[in-house]
Amino acid sequence: MPKQSSTAFQTKTKDGVVWEISRLLEDNRLLHGFSTRLGGVSRGAQASLNLDHKQDSNENVRQNHLRFAAAIGYDARRLVSTHQVHKDEIRVAQPEDEGLVLDGPTPYECDALITNIPGRPLICYSADCIPILLWAEDVSAVAAIHAGWRGTAADIAAKCVQKLTAVYHAAPQNIKAAIGPGIGACCFSTHSDVPDALFAAFGQSAAPCIKHDPMESGKFLVDLKLANSLRLQAAGVPADNIALSPECTCCLPDKYWSHRKTGGKRGGQAAVIMLK
Repeated sequence: MPKQSSTAFQTKTKDGVVWEISRLLEDNRLLHGFSTRLGGVSRGAQASLNLDHKQDSNENVRQNHLRFAAAIGYDARRLVSTHQVHKDEIRVAQPEDEGLVLDGPTPYECDALITNIPGRPLICYSADCIPILLWAEDVSAVAAIHAGWRGTAADIAAKCVQKLTAVYHAAPQNIKAAIGPGIGACCFSTHSDVPDALFAAFGQSAAPCIKHDPMESGKFLVDLKLANSLRLQAAGVPADNIALSPECTCCLPDKYWSHRKTGGKRGGQAAVIMLK
């Protein structure tokens, strides 16, 4: 079974910046972290460590990126960012992509990034959607994935495993995955469109991720973390190589932004991974 417990992830703090790490990815060859909303300069609905350009000034987001980078130990000037559109586009990070996010949204669209270049951090964003970090230990390559329900139904997690195999010859059985803080099944109550999309994509293998909502007739509780874990396993990643954060972004509004909780008036946290 994937590792999901209060000890699977650990909270770190430096200079007021608070983030989570996966114990599964703790290694002196790797740097990673899942940010929270704590430790930045933004105010109002974006307070305070907002890393998403959508509803904040470029200068605030730039300063927040610099703070997060300084706290966990990477060079923000080399940061390569997703520009998320809830699809399954996976981009191989390029030298010319580095640092673009410090000046505004990136000009390309993708919901996942991969690289095998040391010192080139990859970052993706979330505020209920599921952030996933992959480390192909055998070939020294990494990925950062944004998986909302549409990306999950598009099988972006499994496709990223396949991309790491196609580009870098990674063996799926040697990939480690950390599925970070995101909305839990406790709070992701939906109409039938989400279950229908998952069943259409994955058949009955999606059934463990979907339950009838006992509080609202005709609605369903959907577990996107479990869904992505099962898709990673279907792509060949062993269950023991997958760690799931137990934290629900909708349940913890003082620590994370939740699109659902705020009605969309929010900032965004992020997940970053880098080869040393």
